[in-house]
Amino acid sequence: MISLGLEGTAEKTGVGIIDDEGNILFNKTILYKPPRQGINPREAADHHAETFPKLLKEAFDKVPPEEIDLISFSQGPGLGPSLRVTATVARTLALTLNKPIIGVNHCIAHIEIGKLKGNLEDPLTLYVSGGNTQVTAYVSGKYRVFGETLDIAIGNCLDQFARYCNLPHPGGPYIEELAKKGKELLDLPYTVKGMDIAFSGLLTAAIRKYEEGFKLEDICYSLQEYAFSMLTEITERALAHTNKGEVLLVGGVAANKRLREMVKTMAEEQGVSFYVPPMDLCGDNGVMIAWLGLLMYKSGVRMKLEETVIKPYYRTDQVEVTWIKEVKGKKRKIPEHLIGKGAEADIWRDEYLGYPIIYKERIKKRYRCEELDNRLRKIRTQREARYLATIKDFGIASPYIFDIDLEKKRLAMLYINGKILKDIVEDRVELAKEVGKIVAKLHENNIIHNDLTTSNFIYDGKDLYIIDFGLAKISNLDEDKATDLVVFKKALLSTHFNKFNEIWENFLEGYKEYERAEDILKLMMEIEKRGRYK
Repeated sequence: MISLGLEGTAEKTGVGIIDDEGNILFNKTILYKPPRQGINPREAADHHAETFPKLLKEAFDKVPPEEIDLISFSQGPGLGPSLRVTATVARTLALTLNKPIIGVNHCIAHIEIGKLKGNLEDPLTLYVSGGNTQVTAYVSGKYRVFGETLDIAIGNCLDQFARYCNLPHPGGPYIEELAKKGKELLDLPYTVKGMDIAFSGLLTAAIRKYEEGFKLEDICYSLQEYAFSMLTEITERALAHTNKGEVLLVGGVAANKRLREMVKTMAEEQGVSFYVPPMDLCGDNGVMIAWLGLLMYKSGVRMKLEETVIKPYYRTDQVEVTWIKEVKGKKRKIPEHLIGKGAEADIWRDEYLGYPIIYKERIKKRYRCEELDNRLRKIRTQREARYLATIKDFGIASPYIFDIDLEKKRLAMLYINGKILKDIVEDRVELAKEVGKIVAKLHENNIIHNDLTTSNFIYDGKDLYIIDFGLAKISNLDEDKATDLVVFKKALLSTHFNKFNEIWENFLEGYKEYERAEDILKLMMEIEKRGRYK
């Protein structure tokens, strides 16, 4: 069976043809380069309308139209005008050739072509492009979003900075070249919230440095180091949470050699395999659309023309993954001498003054530049010790701290003989009410955890302990408290989707002990609506 795929979600027009054995028969993509900086959606759509006929003529010279069995097209997410042109061309082809048509999710197409070319079974995927930034993995019938941008995508961040500095579009390659000449790491915001990420503050700070007259090379170097370290960190956090044994890097920004180096280094440190597709399949292309269309069609998916409406906000986790029947992927293995290996730290058991303890050591991250890495590890070690002690005054259970070694970035804390909430909450949903009470007390005292997941609670049969305050901060801003809840809610949706409603309802019951809970929850819903992925 042979599928023809049409890609046109933004500024790239792509046509690809692939058969059901994975043989690529045609693949060509033409980039729209605006005469001015930035993409005008209408001009991009005009580019698609002009370019698709040319590419299709080339494609049919390679593979006659009568040999095509399926028409696949990118249904979303993307720019509305671009998607409409792409869908119109696809429908016209399907009707003219009398072939079935399938609309596919652009983000998942990136994942599936990466899996095909890398011979991967069950990867954790970091997808980075001009319009998308996500960390996803397949779990129980869907690709779940474990982390994503809370505002703008990484490619958008780079392009906006480049545009402000009068660099050509797309800005990423120019920033990469300038970064190679940078020598000084400037002080910029580093915004990681659990497995989510935000770039708007980083972008604003980088622009301010440019206005203040700092060397453009140093700004580009610093912007890359901060942004890519953040991306690699949330990928590592999701890896520790899911224990997947493979990491896949896809999307247009994956062309950046520094980002590739960072993610590869992280994967090596975690003992998992790493793959990034060849350049012609890394960015947007028609082959990935054709391949996903084939997978969907052969698994029984059928679409009528009226079902091929475009979906500009098509979320990855909306798609029912019918083509994966069984997962036998590799799993991340934790070294035998450790009881835990998270995204930040190695954890092992020991004794201290006769007490059972764990050592938690924030180990060096080779993917980060040394200056940034040392700063983050020291700050987070100090922060965690301080908040674990402080919250006891509010009646919140937390492990006792016995010792702090800032040179080694190591904490010695009481060993809690219990179970991680992640492993038991679906059978003990009432414990989510206690989580709500704990978060209510934190917010009442203006403490923002910034990494609320069920992996950061331990239940010993009597008390529920909260841990891992490395990302925490003091803030009386409703926005920060609401974002704390957004992070937790998304963690529940990705990990405990089968019991989400029960767990969330119990959590809310406990959280409403906070007198300002209703205001915070209302703001949480507003944040969700204005997010990058609605």
